This record gives sequence, structure tokens and C-alpha cells, in this order.
Amino acid sequence: MEEIFLYVVLFAFGLAFGSFANVVIWRLPRRESLSTPASHCPACEAPIAWFDNIPVISWLILRGRCRACLVHISARYPIVEGLVALLWVACGVKFGLSAHTVFAATMTYLLVILSAIDLDTQRLPNPLVLTLALIGIAGVLVSEFTPLVLLPLTPATGWVSSPLVAAVVGSLSGGGVSYAIAAGYQGVRGKSGFGMGDVKLLIALGPFLGVFNFGVLFLGSILGAVAGIVIARRSIEGMATRIPFGPFLAAGAVILMFFGPDLWAWYAGFVGLG
Repeated sequence: MEEIFLYVVLFAFGLAFGSFANVVIWRLPRRESLSTPASHCPACEAPIAWFDNIPVISWLILRGRCRACLVHISARYPIVEGLVALLWVACGVKFGLSAHTVFAATMTYLLVILSAIDLDTQRLPNPLVLTLALIGIAGVLVSEFTPLVLLPLTPATGWVSSPLVAAVVGSLSGGGVSYAIAAGYQGVRGKSGFGMGDVKLLIALGPFLGVFNFGVLFLGSILGAVAGIVIARRSIEGMATRIPFGPFLAAGAVILMFFGPDLWAWYAGFVGLG
């Protein structure tokens, strides 16, 4: 019963925070206040009543349209709300009633917001990436110097069993490799093919994922390549389309948060390392 209660609470709060995530996704790139004015239709600017602002449910009842002007409301709103809620429940299933769940939920929440903004603007806002990094650093320092174990979310053994060491190795490996790729591409091609926002994101993920952060770039590249092939096959124009990499890094980070040690054990066995 305690587990079920935890999942219900996480789902409910995930929907509520997912609704606020939509506010951040829309307003932050436009440098608008996140608190004022109250929620309103971006087309007719009519205020949205509380009963039309219930996550997911209101969108379904209104059939994805504004009550005042009937303009279509993007399906991304309920998708973001539902995604955050499901991810938070998954964090609860993985980590139970623990501080790990709080940090895992925070990481996934910020990654959802960053991914949506990157899809819209092809930018990863520094304030959000910095917030992610500062939360991670705080969690690692508490874990290193107190009996509380908050981060990283993916355990490691041996010389990287220290939370601080694992975080530093994770940030340097993820950020260092991505920076080298970005610099090399810039030098060879004379143009940017890997944004510095992606590099910063990988550095910020180090405290959360520890040594498994190195795999985020690898897994994100695979996911991005698959998406690129699908886009290219659907449209010739897609061949020249710049695909933001942030969402794929975010997906890779979430996958490794849940399955990092298991995936490494499988890979090590597959190539004969274990």
C-alpha cells in the first residue's frame, strides 16, 4: 500500500509540475516572467480558468482547442504533463521512497524542459543547465562528506566508488569527449556541428550519473542517428535539417539512469570484458 500511495503521489505531482514545465518551455526562451501574467491563450490572450487548466484532462475535454477562440492548442501540452508524471512514477519504482527518487525526478524534469526548448529553439538555456549542475554538485558534496547517499544515481565500485570522484570522472569524460568532438568538427568543417550547450549539459549530468555519464554521448548518438535516418527517408528536405541533439542526450541519460549498470554488464559480457 505504501508503494501504491507513493506512485499515486508522484503521478499527481508529476502532472502538476508538468503543467508548470509547459509554462517554462513557452516563456523562458521568450524571456517572459514565469509567474505573471496568469495562464492565458497565446492566440487570443484570454485567461484560462482553473477548470480548463487541469493537466491532460482539460485538453481532452476541450479537444485541444481554446474555449474562447477555438484556436488549436498543441498536443505537446498534455504530452509533457503525462511524460513528467510517468517518469516520476518510474523513478519511484526504481528508487522507492528515498532521496534518490527526488534527485532522479529533478533530473528527468529538467531534461524534459530542456529537450522541449531545444526542439523549439535549438538552444539549451544556460540557466536551466546551470540549475541542473548546481543541484548535482550539492547532492554530490552531501554524499561525499555526510552519511547521506544522494548521488550519483548509478552506483560504481572500485576507485570511483567515491561520489565526488565519480562525479568528476563523469563530467570530465562526458564533457571532455564531447568538447573534443565539437572542436575537431569545427576545425575540419569550419562550422559548428555539436553545440556547446550539449557539452555543458553532459558536464552537468556528471554528478547524477557518475562514470556512466560517458555512455550518454554514445547512446544519444545512436538514438540521434536512428532519428536522422527516419527523417531522411521521409523527406529529402530532412537530409539538410539540423536536428537538435539535446533531446537524444536527455533520452540517453534517462535510459542510463534506469539501466546503466545492467546495460554495461550486458555489453561487457557481449564483448568478453566480463
